Amino acid sequence: MPTILYINGWRLFFYSNEKNEPAHIHCTKAGCDAKYWLNSATFDIQPAYEYNLSPADRRAIREIVFKHFDYLLEKWVEFHGEDK
Repeated sequence: MPTILYINGWRLFFYSNEKNEPAHIHCTKAGCDAKYWLNSATFDIQPAYEYNLSPADRRAIREIVFKHFDYLLEKWVEFHGEDK
């Protein structure tokens, strides 16, 4: 499971065995865990799940994902193939 980014304590990564799912990113930090679908057509993200995140954590990680959206999607495609 390659780490794509490590920012402000947040580790953003994906699992190598999830290539049959649409593009997404896993995010973890100090007991918080989330997974966001990356929609390249609308430049949007949707939470698959958010566990133990405070409102401030949600804002922080969403900001990180949006700021690096193109890079995350590029790494997904590079590792798994096309964006489904």
